[in-house]
Amino acid sequence: MIEREQIEMDVLFVGAGPANLAAALHLKSEIKKHNEYVDSGRLPGSHIDDLEIAIIEKGSFVGAHILSGAVMDPIAIRELMPDFLEQGCPVDSVVTEDAFWYLTEKSSINAPIVPPPLKNKGKYIISLSKMCEWLAEKCEEAGINIFPEFPGADLIYDDNNAVIGVRTGDKGIGKDGKPKANFEAGVEIMAKVTVLGEGSRGSLAKQLISRLGLMDDKEPQVFSIGVKELWEVPAENFAEGRVVHTLGFPSDTDTYGGGWIYGMKNNVVSIGYVTGLDYKDPNIDPHLEFQKFKTHPKVAEVLKGGKMIKYGAKTINTSGFWTMPKLYADGVLIVGDSGSFLNGQRIKGIHMAMKSGMLAAETIVGAFEHQDFTAKTLKHFDEKVNLSWIYDELHPVRNFHASFQSGRWSALINSGLQFLTKGLAWGFMPKEHHIAGHERMEMLSGEGLPSVEERYGRVKIDKQLTFDKITDVYHAAVSHDEDQPSHLHVLDTEICATRCAEEYGNPCQRFCPAQVYEMEANPKTGRRELKVNFSNCVHCKTCDIADPYQIINWVTPEGGGGPNYKGM
Repeated sequence: MIEREQIEMDVLFVGAGPANLAAALHLKSEIKKHNEYVDSGRLPGSHIDDLEIAIIEKGSFVGAHILSGAVMDPIAIRELMPDFLEQGCPVDSVVTEDAFWYLTEKSSINAPIVPPPLKNKGKYIISLSKMCEWLAEKCEEAGINIFPEFPGADLIYDDNNAVIGVRTGDKGIGKDGKPKANFEAGVEIMAKVTVLGEGSRGSLAKQLISRLGLMDDKEPQVFSIGVKELWEVPAENFAEGRVVHTLGFPSDTDTYGGGWIYGMKNNVVSIGYVTGLDYKDPNIDPHLEFQKFKTHPKVAEVLKGGKMIKYGAKTINTSGFWTMPKLYADGVLIVGDSGSFLNGQRIKGIHMAMKSGMLAAETIVGAFEHQDFTAKTLKHFDEKVNLSWIYDELHPVRNFHASFQSGRWSALINSGLQFLTKGLAWGFMPKEHHIAGHERMEMLSGEGLPSVEERYGRVKIDKQLTFDKITDVYHAAVSHDEDQPSHLHVLDTEICATRCAEEYGNPCQRFCPAQVYEMEANPKTGRRELKVNFSNCVHCKTCDIADPYQIINWVTPEGGGGPNYKGM
């Protein structure tokens, strides 16, 4: 039995993303406001003592694993910090121009009217990595403890299944599973309230949801993957402040997908492509969808004469209102992308992540006021969400992503009806609303599925406009100590070599954007078997989501490992 140090905290936030950073800051200010109201007699009760608040983050620094498009709606940060610009928030550019392109294979239509959900004029193009670094500095100034390189490995429960803390991951374990000379046991951080803001498919949130049945009577969460590069381009290619969204090429009409191009400072453009992980064809490769997107004449023109400088990939939770888990249980709250706080129609979640964190903070103040950290008090978080503008934004688009599971054309009709009626009407919907992505993947024997060659045979990797996965991973600055156990647990590799090879053609080789999974011939048997290059992993969680057998379990690696998305 490993002896572990215990650290006592009042509130513990897992994940240093925008939701938890905003939550921690807001918690500090709400406690101060509460005490001022008590002092002035405007509020009965007593002071809340200065709480010990901690944020743990698996990355080597805050922002290391933070990746987003990103155009930020400032509604939440204005509530958190009305003078955020004066305080130095690292806004890159203000959106000055919107455009929407519908792409066919060789041509494009520049829509005369930008769809209202995609209008961003006056909003902010940011690096979410820089934004989180800056929010972390504000947290530390406020006396909040931030611990990078501390991955949350397991939740700690009491005898009644109440969450009472988190065990962080051990360091210095060799790939043979034995402690090395530099072994350092993870610690147990005990807290009255734990807030899970780990982003899309959070590993602790996944554990919690499964153990406590928090998705019972809910629709399954549905995810997409965004693959992104930053490019330096000639000044005349693309204007700073210009925002373009695309639909059409290269996605087929059965697959949810779309691209973006954002003009940033210093002739840098953020360019990326989102592919829904509820696609039918196991031959789809989201990384190659993005590379193919860049070959379109309209897109290639933007990048002509430029240079790719950074790469990243991340999943987002695009399914919204119907797929929100129960957001609370004894001792714990779920915020941000872990709780489906993202508007798939607008492709925006930063503002809702921050607002969800702020509402969680207000709920926590109430819990300390009453000294009750059970679901009886924490359920007020759910009430606060449904009385806020989060509900006003998410509820009208509650069927948006589900409609795409019936195909692009019915989805566009449905989206128009939803917009006009604020979600009260829809035209073409599947019999069920959201269907989990891995359940929609068809076997290779399905009729009409194109081969990999048919899909991507014309995409030539020239390492100037288009790049292979390994080259891109290099530009994500990925780093893992290879002498550690793999954090990608494949629960039954025999399925990979037999059933999956025959039924789906081992789609892990394609859906992973970092070439983590390969099927190699065993020199002894000649049989193709799974090889896991875990050190390539960019922590996108695609494998945990998209595997048709659900036998890949993504757990946290040793703290500090993973990509470095600084500035992205």
